[in-house]
Amino acid sequence: MYASALGAASEAAAGQNYPPGALYVVATPIGNLADITLRALHVLQLADTIACEDTRHTQALLRAYGIDKTNAQLLAVHQHNESQAAQGVIERLRQGERVAYASDAGTPAVSDPGARLVALVRQARLPIVPLPGASSVTAALSVAGVSGDAAQHGGFVFVGFLSSKSSERASAIAALGLEARAVVLLEAPHRIEALATALAALGERPLTIGRELTKQFEEIATLAAQEFPEWLQRDPNRSRGEFVLVLHPALLAAAPGAEQRILQLLLAELPLKTAVKLTADITGASRNALYEAALALKKGPAE
Repeated sequence: MYASALGAASEAAAGQNYPPGALYVVATPIGNLADITLRALHVLQLADTIACEDTRHTQALLRAYGIDKTNAQLLAVHQHNESQAAQGVIERLRQGERVAYASDAGTPAVSDPGARLVALVRQARLPIVPLPGASSVTAALSVAGVSGDAAQHGGFVFVGFLSSKSSERASAIAALGLEARAVVLLEAPHRIEALATALAALGERPLTIGRELTKQFEEIATLAAQEFPEWLQRDPNRSRGEFVLVLHPALLAAAPGAEQRILQLLLAELPLKTAVKLTADITGASRNALYEAALALKKGPAE
């Protein structure tokens, strides 16, 4: 289907240096097959071995571009075998092979397998070459409209996937509620409703939702965090697909009562003493004062 791109890839990239015995970390499309770089196509053709998160997925990707690799040239390196499989990659590199590594989608080692492989190859003092390309993180940030002057501190924080445990997730979100920079989160469809409910505790804080980015049913919306659960429920299809979320910067100076909101959030998931301790750790507020506030919240409004 995309075989005609191979000629352009060779013309554009073949004159560059591709040393043998190097690991090439190759970004692949996050959904749209057209989002491949010419250099990635050239290196995938050139590689003696392609290490990949899922050999079947990568073989299908290669065939779509007209790249012919035998199954013997594909090496499975995923989260369950990464440390062990890395030794095989290192041995190939020492023999002078060019080894490309590709995860199922996007840039390897960013909430995907690859980080341990890279660390072990680096420990072995072997060369590593990055091939930048598609990234759901930067794609979401590019359409979120988060400017550097929108926060007390510039930049953003990449968090990735939060814990699936409700108490740990609530604690993490309470801490993120005080983060002055934008925060990028990732989530899978089967956990998105739980995350939406937890994020709703952040109230009016703006949230940009990227669903199925670059794919046919891509959807992007910016709304208040508290509106996220209702947004999901409005259309059953919205709970499908992969999510990238950009939590816009918090205006800390304009957020009085942050301790109270964090305490309420944690009390919904944790025992009182634990909620008080975590709130104190996050905000620096007096533990005694927080304990009294927690008792009052547990007791409820006076009748």
